[in-house]
Amino acid sequence: MTKLGKRLIKAMDEAIAISKGDADPSTYRVHVPASIDVRAVRQKLNMTQAEFAGRFAVPLATLKDWEQHRRTPEGPSRVLLTIIDRDPEAVTRALAAA
Repeated sequence: MTKLGKRLIKAMDEAIAISKGDADPSTYRVHVPASIDVRAVRQKLNMTQAEFAGRFAVPLATLKDWEQHRRTPEGPSRVLLTIIDRDPEAVTRALAAA
């Protein structure tokens, strides 16, 4: 199992404990980067904009806006982009048809 996979499982266990009232929600923290270089993430994967958008279900126009700094990815998008940057196959597996 990857390091990211282990961290995700630990986070899930913590979330379950919080939802059951067994843990204090203030003890659960994640780090979402304030900014992310979307173009660098895509280029690291050696993908075109169209390939990246298609693989990760990001609208192509949105991807272009991020890369050209017309828009900035907000919280959930930064989370997705961070996971893509660290473990793109995890996202591919999660989005694969069952």
